Amino acid sequence: MPVFKRVKVHRDFHAEVAKALYSLPECWIGQYLDVRADTELVKFYRRGVLVKVHPRQLTGGRSTDPADLPEHKTGYALRDVTTLIATCTAHGPNIGIYAERILDDRLPWTKMRTVYRLLGLVRRYGARRVEQACSLSLDLDVVSVTKIASMLERATETSTPALPKAVGHTATRFARDPAEFSSTPTPLTIVTEENR
Repeated sequence: MPVFKRVKVHRDFHAEVAKALYSLPECWIGQYLDVRADTELVKFYRRGVLVKVHPRQLTGGRSTDPADLPEHKTGYALRDVTTLIATCTAHGPNIGIYAERILDDRLPWTKMRTVYRLLGLVRRYGARRVEQACSLSLDLDVVSVTKIASMLERATETSTPALPKAVGHTATRFARDPAEFSSTPTPLTIVTEENR
């Protein structure tokens, strides 16, 4: 059964229909449009004239037509994880691997800002230094952009960290002498009525 509704086009170039977002051209921002949504399509009308058609999305979905967005906003609005990883890899292979490790999450889009912070470090300190810091962090299995930033601020991305020494088998302060644990056989004496 089709749904008829009147919606407002918001500043993000999208209108909400049945808990899903659909993009519209910039000229319709702030305007109210009539909508007809069936199981296949969502159609937007202005005074009976068809303005835009989108395929129907599930609840929480989004249908964005790149032609609806200004050119300078298209890259940000249509950002995705694979493009972000490719951007990082273009700055250096270890930066790309580091971004993949950050985004290796059940909800990767929640980690995108962290990767944008990593790209900010590339702009601020240069790709070579961030590449070295990412390489060192990957060797140590540390995935934290805050640690990368700290390394770059202190210029320690090229130095090898002093790792803690492994604890050997030397005797500790309260250790017992091994001789205390050895058992000496005790001769058994069998008592019988004759031996008494």
